[in-house]
Amino acid sequence: MDLKRELILKRICGEIVLSNDPGKTIRKWRNIFNIPQRKLADEMGVTSSVISDYESGRRKNPGIKIINNIVEAMLRIDEKRGGEIIKEFLNLPSDPVLSEAIMDIKEMGKGISIRDFCKLIGAEIVVGKDMSDKNIYGYTVIDSIKAIVELSPRELVKLYGITTERALIFTKTTTGRSPMVAIKVTSLKPGLVVFHGPNKIDDLAQRIGAAEHIPLAICRLEVNEMLKRLREI
Repeated sequence: MDLKRELILKRICGEIVLSNDPGKTIRKWRNIFNIPQRKLADEMGVTSSVISDYESGRRKNPGIKIINNIVEAMLRIDEKRGGEIIKEFLNLPSDPVLSEAIMDIKEMGKGISIRDFCKLIGAEIVVGKDMSDKNIYGYTVIDSIKAIVELSPRELVKLYGITTERALIFTKTTTGRSPMVAIKVTSLKPGLVVFHGPNKIDDLAQRIGAAEHIPLAICRLEVNEMLKRLREI
């Protein structure tokens, strides 16, 4: 457990250090962990203005020691809450292998609300409209037929990239039932699921989405146009 925690720490610190905008990346991870600035500041023993200054860029280029302290504080806060976010990361592969089922995958340095993301690709939210203000931080576009052929439920972690707070977009779907059943049997829940193509989402898929608190949407754009819009984010 301690070794895996250390890998999580290094993984997040590494992304912040290598980012073109460390402040935005710190804010991204603070939001993923759902930690208010004041809570993070209290855990670190600093004022909230210090965290605000780093995130806004008023304090330039935080050093590795400071970044490590910030991420350590996030992990400690999560552990005090029961370690829900850490547990999600422990289920992610430390070196994910890309599958041919993945048509496109991207991590975003800045979050985008589910509402704005769906608007960008012309998707209609069918389940979870009350969660549309929640941010996501990446997306994965999946050829659902290849995914069904190639991936077991345990191998679905290959679809998540660096965080589960992302949109999983399934192409070549007819009802959405199979992807939602597969998601249900894993311990990882995406921030949003988009089905490309169907006129209607299967009732069972909708019930799973509602029960697991996963917003579901339908996109009817032509695939290449959808991918083009996504890559402009």
